[in-house]
Amino acid sequence: MISADEFLSQVQIPAEFVHDSPSTRQRDDTMTPQSVQLAVDNRSPVEQERFEECKEAALRSLDAAPRSSADLAKRLQRKDFDDVLIAEVIQRLQELGLLDDESYAEALLRYCLQRDMGARGVRMEMSRKGVDSVVSSRLIEEAAQQGQFVDAAYALGRSVARRTQGMERKVRMRRFWSAGGRKGHSPDTLRQVFADVFD
Repeated sequence: MISADEFLSQVQIPAEFVHDSPSTRQRDDTMTPQSVQLAVDNRSPVEQERFEECKEAALRSLDAAPRSSADLAKRLQRKDFDDVLIAEVIQRLQELGLLDDESYAEALLRYCLQRDMGARGVRMEMSRKGVDSVVSSRLIEEAAQQGQFVDAAYALGRSVARRTQGMERKVRMRRFWSAGGRKGHSPDTLRQVFADVFD
């Protein structure tokens, strides 16, 4: 009597009965442009209609606000679109220049700096928005080398100093440290700014 594994190894299972498995999904995630184009060409009318629905949903989401590819994919998943279909739509939008993760991350960094945020705060915001960790780390490192987070901390310090003028020193310190912590600045930077701006 042979085992189940031995039996299965001897039987060729028709493709239509093979269930989606993690390994299959992994291969789908790494589809080449040529294989995606082939999938597009072989689409049935029903599949093509579903593709158009997914694309329209993606465009409406992008019209509402700029997004990263990862954030857009999650939103489309919540609308019950298939992962492979989502990958095809995202690739198509990238080819058309309607979805650019690098440009999105750079714009998000500028927005965060305008809000006087520190490196830790920017990293958390980029993670929340689905920016790739490699991209976010590189942009944050470049901004740190250029002193942009220190400049943001000083801008925050001057803003808090104006709002707390006339208050006791301890109160001003508490207000500044609280704001600096929420913005994601390092303690060393906050100490430096407080000494320079408030003293």
